[in-house]
Amino acid sequence: MYKYAGIIVNNNSIQLDKVFIYYIPKKLREIIKVGFRVKIPFGVGNKIIDGFIVALYEEYSSNSNIKEILELSDEYPILRLEDIELIKFMREKYLCTYLEAIKVIIPTGIIKGINRKTSDVIYVGKNLDGKYQKENYKLIYSLIAENNGKYNKNEFSKKFGVSLSSLNTLLKYGYLTTEKITINRYDERIFSSYPEKVLNKEQKYVFDRIVNSNNNNFLIHGITGSGKTEIYMNLVNNMINNGKDSIILVPEISLTPQMVERFKGRFGKNIAVFHSKLSEGERFDEWFRVKNGEVKVAIGARSAVFLPFNNLGLIIIDEEHEHSYKSDSDPKYNALEIAQYRCSIEGSKFVLGSATPSVETYYKTTLGELELLVLKNRADNAVLPRVELVDMREELVANNKSIFSKKLYSEIEKSLINGEQIILFLNRRGYSTFVSCRKCGFVFKCNNCDISLTYHNEDGILSCHYCGSKRKVTNVCPKCKSKYVKYFGVGTEKVEQEIKKYFPMAKTLRMDFDTTRKKNSYETIYNLFKDNKADILIGTQMIAKGLDFKNVTLVGVIAADLSLNLPDYRSAERTFQLITQVGGRAGRGEKPGKVIVQTYNTENYSILNSIANDYKNFYNQEISIRRDMGYPPFSKILLINMSSKNENLLIKNIQNVGVILKNILEHNDKIEMLGPCPCAISKINEHFRWQILLKGDINNKLANDIKNTVYETLKEVYTEIRVSLDINPNSLI
Repeated sequence: MYKYAGIIVNNNSIQLDKVFIYYIPKKLREIIKVGFRVKIPFGVGNKIIDGFIVALYEEYSSNSNIKEILELSDEYPILRLEDIELIKFMREKYLCTYLEAIKVIIPTGIIKGINRKTSDVIYVGKNLDGKYQKENYKLIYSLIAENNGKYNKNEFSKKFGVSLSSLNTLLKYGYLTTEKITINRYDERIFSSYPEKVLNKEQKYVFDRIVNSNNNNFLIHGITGSGKTEIYMNLVNNMINNGKDSIILVPEISLTPQMVERFKGRFGKNIAVFHSKLSEGERFDEWFRVKNGEVKVAIGARSAVFLPFNNLGLIIIDEEHEHSYKSDSDPKYNALEIAQYRCSIEGSKFVLGSATPSVETYYKTTLGELELLVLKNRADNAVLPRVELVDMREELVANNKSIFSKKLYSEIEKSLINGEQIILFLNRRGYSTFVSCRKCGFVFKCNNCDISLTYHNEDGILSCHYCGSKRKVTNVCPKCKSKYVKYFGVGTEKVEQEIKKYFPMAKTLRMDFDTTRKKNSYETIYNLFKDNKADILIGTQMIAKGLDFKNVTLVGVIAADLSLNLPDYRSAERTFQLITQVGGRAGRGEKPGKVIVQTYNTENYSILNSIANDYKNFYNQEISIRRDMGYPPFSKILLINMSSKNENLLIKNIQNVGVILKNILEHNDKIEMLGPCPCAISKINEHFRWQILLKGDINNKLANDIKNTVYETLKEVYTEIRVSLDINPNSLI
């Protein structure tokens, strides 16, 4: 019998990131388990807070007085034993706290006390008699009879315009009754059937290999349109037939409607959907359905990897190369690593899929850590689109100052005449990327950040894409008072305006961060374009992958160089992936497709290989550069970012940390230290930013030693300086 519990307290302080021991009262010993949330007294004042049980002990020796658990917070454990393993794994690997790991595993609503939503709905009771056969009572009674169990009192009164007083009278004397029911907050729509397709020879081989192999870790490298989704659905069906559960991850919420539509069309409505655009209530209900064993399949973005399936057989990660699978907030986890670890401890199949695998993932196939499965052909006998490169320098020489080359303009015209759809891709939102004075050179910058403001034409405002601050645009330079204010650069808003100018009859849709803030906005735009209610879809990277529109015959890449110019070792890889992926949206139906790629850099290897759709050649060139430069996958990067409103305090303390780390690493020739130095964007939201970058053979123990050193050095100023530790970050900016 367990008498003591190891508990993580619900307190964000780094100093409290440890397991506290509590005594289990006799009344709870029969029912208490690892994973329960409990009420406990904590601190000098014995404030009652939540705690999470992560261990149980029969005996515990201690000189101090051990406090006692007060009660259970829930009727069931909210963490599984496997979740506890995952929490320990995350704390060590991602340098986070126990509590940060717990909070990412369970829905945020649980901490806030959200539970299943219930309602007292009204039914008819005994027959009306005596004085209760008046007209108003008879009307209410008959309406309830027609709508038995549909409404609660307030809903019924509002819908039918009847008095609550009369309702209460009929309830009081038993002519009406109520029953508490659970209200489902998740989407219960039924989708039209998505019939099963016969797998072609390549697809069948990949499916059979995954199902029948003793290996559990796979990468499906299939060109765009090769039918990876159909393989996923067959794998899920196989798991359902064997009584096992499946998780399918997609990188963008914009891809979720398409995946949900197909899976629910094939397997019915009992599929959980989990992503950040759901309300806290919806997320709780979906999580509870999974925990309760009510569904066998879940589809979602990054956080769906933690859903508490009890018989997990498969995790699929589609478009595995996408950087959105890596979290930028604590805990800074990578969903691919979490999924693979889950599969290893739960004995599940781990399947990655992409037309443009990340360099790190493909490298693992050469080491034998992942089994490589290749799809070289498009499904349904479709062919890859023809890709044409346009040198925008030549367009300038020919005096074409439009954002559309002559070739792209003429192809848009042709597609519109033929009733075909077009996708135009530009990975930058807004109207103009910066505003400047042509007389004195002044650039309009954010007051809170070291970044230029982006002009948004629809609202007539200048917006900071980092802190979100906004201000009205002015045509007068604040510095020299001249009126020579000009808008430079192009964003998706400008592309949309130019299309309306040159092709006024074309119906356009725009999919970027600005048009998809509202709930269900992704799905609305997706459905309008899928149903041919628009001719041209303009968007950022959220339209660059996965979407399958049969009538799209033309894709235009407005500026292929944008991602090349970022100060990041992954810039060439991201450029190759974006161009290849967005190009793959063309020609997915019976009609052939064409892709026009506009660039000022026609010699770059990432652009040339994407035009040729030659992943292997790109990989060979890129891996050689990574090896020479000592970048991942040949090393790890640990980025230490510190920020504060007090610039002098920040510089002094990060320099202290730098000196201490230099001494620790003095005899370690396998680690290179860069910095301390200001970040590329040296100020965000009024906080100055400095960083130290460590690159090399960084194992978990060393990373945790460095974490402890940093926090120990900063313990006196911890409230004034923010610290971020990130292993292999998405961005070094």
